[in-house]
Amino acid sequence: MEDYVIEMLHITKEFPGIIANDDITLQLKRGEIHALLGENGAGKSTLMSVLFGLYTPEKGVIKKDGKEVKINNPNDATALGIGMVHQHFMLVDIFSVLDNIILGAEPNKFGFLTKADARKKVLDLSEKYNLKVDPDAMVEDITVGMQQRVEILKMLYRDNDILIFDEPTAVLTPQEIEELMHIMKELAKEGKSILFITHKLNEIMEVADRCSILRKGKYIGTVDVANTTKEELSSMMVGRDVKFAVDKVEAKPKEEVLKVENVCVKSKLHKNDSVHNVSFNVRAGEIVCIAGIDGNGQTEFIGGLTGLDDISSGKITLCGEDITKKSIRYKNTHGMSHVPEDRHKHGLVLDYTVEENMILQRYFEPEFSKHGILKKDAMREYSDRLSEAFDVRSGKGSKSIARSMSGGNQQKAIIAREMDRDHKLLIAVQPTRGLDVGAIEYIHKEIVKERDNGAAILLVSLELDEVMNLSDRILVMYEGEIVGEVDPKKTTLQELGLYMSGAKRDDRKEA
Repeated sequence: MEDYVIEMLHITKEFPGIIANDDITLQLKRGEIHALLGENGAGKSTLMSVLFGLYTPEKGVIKKDGKEVKINNPNDATALGIGMVHQHFMLVDIFSVLDNIILGAEPNKFGFLTKADARKKVLDLSEKYNLKVDPDAMVEDITVGMQQRVEILKMLYRDNDILIFDEPTAVLTPQEIEELMHIMKELAKEGKSILFITHKLNEIMEVADRCSILRKGKYIGTVDVANTTKEELSSMMVGRDVKFAVDKVEAKPKEEVLKVENVCVKSKLHKNDSVHNVSFNVRAGEIVCIAGIDGNGQTEFIGGLTGLDDISSGKITLCGEDITKKSIRYKNTHGMSHVPEDRHKHGLVLDYTVEENMILQRYFEPEFSKHGILKKDAMREYSDRLSEAFDVRSGKGSKSIARSMSGGNQQKAIIAREMDRDHKLLIAVQPTRGLDVGAIEYIHKEIVKERDNGAAILLVSLELDEVMNLSDRILVMYEGEIVGEVDPKKTTLQELGLYMSGAKRDDRKEA
């Protein structure tokens, strides 16, 4: 008999208007890395939330070590040795890294908090697994990649044996992903059992022992990774063959749309600038990508460019007009669309409906309001059209609350909204973060179509495949500076890596 540490048998979980999990059986062997694959909204996160006690299923049983268990809340799961790193981090922004890690498992002596031992344990864990963090930094001040590390340390701190990783690599750099894969293998060697939700087939092929596939809430099958291919997995996941290469003709750049001159942005964490003297341009009909390891000033630069942050010096010109000091709304209504890096903080109002989110930057236009009163029918019609075009799935359609949707569908809603707005410049930061291969294929096609229709595209991506496949020009940012410009057709991943790590710079940058 197989040694299953966890068995989820015939699990059914329903929400209003949707069966998220429809009679799903999943079995996790002791010491294995088991991948869970499926499209956005296929029910993967829901199934793991059932295992972690966040949801109670309508039907089905859960067994641990062959015995049936009841998991009514995350405390029950923790007591059973189950830990979870959530796709959207469960961290308290105004707490320090250390306080977040020990929250709910605070060490104390005679009722008094004793942080010294906890700090040592956290530092030992971060050293052992190469998850370097500053325990005293405030979570609101650290990058998304760092927040991911905090989530993983939170789980390791509790000595959990069954580890659930929900899209753990969606926000990590290629180097961090490699590290995480190594960490997962080490954890499995130590006897821990890992459930790993991902859309990235390369990662499954590299790290997983077995893979279970879900499609539209139903269980499709489980395969041994050693005996399958990426193509077979993607076909099982979306129900059709998927093309991994991006089809595009040679770019035909025309007039300059965006000009950035000597832009500096102050750091929120220290006295130095996060961005130093950045200058470049983007023309109509081309895709220019800013590549770099996370935390090298890309986030701050895009904040300054879009108006989310102030720039300390420099000039930004859009279609010949100086927009350096213009408001965010002015930029939005004068040709700039922006798919933000953090979909929750800057992309959506999570407690608004899908239709309200779809018109966030346009609600004041005559199409959607009259004398300050919103035209509900026009909003619904517009939202329905975009949702259908971009395959945004949710339980109640346009009436769904954004918070209730899967991360991938939230991302598709933002992309639909930004691409549909009238723009000359599309700024796309991590546009395919958390999307499945079918959705990525579609979004890439749409971005190329935008380019061919004459838009200027500024892409910021940590996905090197995306950078190489989609870009017409690549600018590499390192420590807040542009250190190189390369042609994706003439460069290699190795050369790109040298620029990204600061080991190589353009000759003209040596000064």
